[in-house]
Amino acid sequence: MRWIALISLVALSFNAAAQKVFTVDYASQADVKLFVVEYASQADLCVFKVDYVSRAKGNEGQWYWVEYASQADKKVFFVDYASQADIKIFFVEYASRAEWRSQQKKHLMY
Repeated sequence: MRWIALISLVALSFNAAAQKVFTVDYASQADVKLFVVEYASQADLCVFKVDYVSRAKGNEGQWYWVEYASQADKKVFFVDYASQADIKIFFVEYASRAEWRSQQKKHLMY
C-alpha cells in the first residue's frame, strides 16, 4: 500500500514539474494572458521553447506547447498590448537564459 502511495506521489511530482502550455483562441478561455516584449529587460519572464515535454523544467520558463488544452498545465492567450497582459514574456534562444525577472508574477504560472 505504501508503494502505491509513493509511486502516485512521484508521478504527480513529475507532472507538476512540466510547464505544458496551450494557446487558446479567446482571452476568456485563458489562465494567463501574455504579451511578447522586444527586449529581455522589459520581460517578467524569459521563456525557452523546449522540443520535448521531458525537457520542460518546473516554473523556470522552459515551456512545452501541447496539442490539446486538456494536456496543458496552463492555457495562455497572447494579447495585443502590454497593459492587457498578466505576464510580459521574451523568447530566448538558449535554455540557460530562461528565467523569471519578476518574482512577483511567478505564482501566476503555478
